[in-house]
Amino acid sequence: MVALGAVGQETAGPSIALRSTRDDVRLGGALDRDDGGYGQHQHGQKSEPEQKSEQDQKPGQDQKSVQEDAGHDMSQMDMQHMDMGHGRSGNLAETMELGFTSGTSWQAQSGPEYMWMRMLRDWQLMAHGNVFLTFNHQGGPRGAGKLESENWLMFMEERKVGPGTLQLRQMLSAEPLTAPHPGFPELFQTGETYHGAPLVDHQHPHDVFGEISAKYVLPLGESVMWTLYGGPAGEPALGPTAFLHRNSALEIPEAPLGHHLQDSTHISFGVVTTGIAIKGVKVEGSVFNGREPDEKRYNFDFGSMDSYSGRISFAPNRNWAMQYSAGRLIHPEALEPGDLVRQTASVNYVRPVGEGAWATTLVWGRNHKIETQTDQNSYLLESSLNFARKNYAFTRIELVDKDELFPEGGGPVGYDSFRIGAYTFGGVRDLLQSEHWQVGLGADFSVYSKPSVLNPFYGERPVGFKVFLRIRPGKMR
Repeated sequence: MVALGAVGQETAGPSIALRSTRDDVRLGGALDRDDGGYGQHQHGQKSEPEQKSEQDQKPGQDQKSVQEDAGHDMSQMDMQHMDMGHGRSGNLAETMELGFTSGTSWQAQSGPEYMWMRMLRDWQLMAHGNVFLTFNHQGGPRGAGKLESENWLMFMEERKVGPGTLQLRQMLSAEPLTAPHPGFPELFQTGETYHGAPLVDHQHPHDVFGEISAKYVLPLGESVMWTLYGGPAGEPALGPTAFLHRNSALEIPEAPLGHHLQDSTHISFGVVTTGIAIKGVKVEGSVFNGREPDEKRYNFDFGSMDSYSGRISFAPNRNWAMQYSAGRLIHPEALEPGDLVRQTASVNYVRPVGEGAWATTLVWGRNHKIETQTDQNSYLLESSLNFARKNYAFTRIELVDKDELFPEGGGPVGYDSFRIGAYTFGGVRDLLQSEHWQVGLGADFSVYSKPSVLNPFYGERPVGFKVFLRIRPGKMR
């Protein structure tokens, strides 16, 4: 990686560019490969470990030993700085707020991050994303086989502004061009429309503009932080981290069946959120446009910001993140009358394992439809393990209530809602791992449980499977 030094000059080699969020000082240091220690700074001043090692040098200790000690100390210092979250102050709430996540949600930050990053003057520039090139086969009478690509790319720009930190975000997707018609085949999936009809057994493509937002994080003391977030496209304080960004779902191409009961508001065209965090607890609220995007995936579907939500998040350390949220969505579905009240709760845990991590998420989501006075619940367990450096194993297990499988009638008589179980298992093997890229070959399969009255429509034992190539930025080291 190329980093900028203290005077804005480029320094080559395996170096680190750090910016303190308190005093906006960038530190640069290059590894001296000859002696295993660290060389002098650009201005010729010796690093603290070098000064310390000279002062503490014992009689008879040779210079090589001193340099080795200095290198060891400096390596520890670098790891501490990197642990602060790309050179930020190291405050836990700030790390959660500005780390790899969606909107203002918190998720565990102790796992690896896959992104490109560089400094440009006072700006820290970051880019990350995921591209899946997939053959997707869904079995049974209502299934289909398609070539498709699920994909997204996010840019982030961050710098110090006054006493706080400003972060800009732009999330883009080419799915309107890479999704088959009417959408990505997925048995039992529902939500949104195609050609004026409800989408069933398909996942809709995401809009070109998934997020265009700004976030300002202001420390109000050693353990208190205020956040202001908003933009023409963004995510309100409702639900867990969206599945696209969730650390436990990075290897899984398909959307959860419970997406529209948990985190479907991750694309809201008009949102403002503010919140206060005290140590590891944050309370926040949002006003936003809760209507689902329309079928024109390339524009901004602005509307009244008359939906609202609130969320409380708790992170005892960087390995854990938990949240409970609730909100009222005003007329979210284009073809369904009335509003709904959504509640969600989630727990996210990441445990570093060797050079990788084991990430797990539990989610509960409920929609209460005001018009019909009915409830639909969803439960999700999702886990991904990176082991032996290049290997990934993952699973997603769901139980979801579905009341939109037969929007035009013709379903089983006397049934309005169905409890569906989906059980997905898969893995990925990286074919390429470099500083800039990770390319992996993967596959998964899904089996389902359902009421027997659905057998004439879906078959007794429908199975879906995917074979895919996963492409993303290299892992930050």
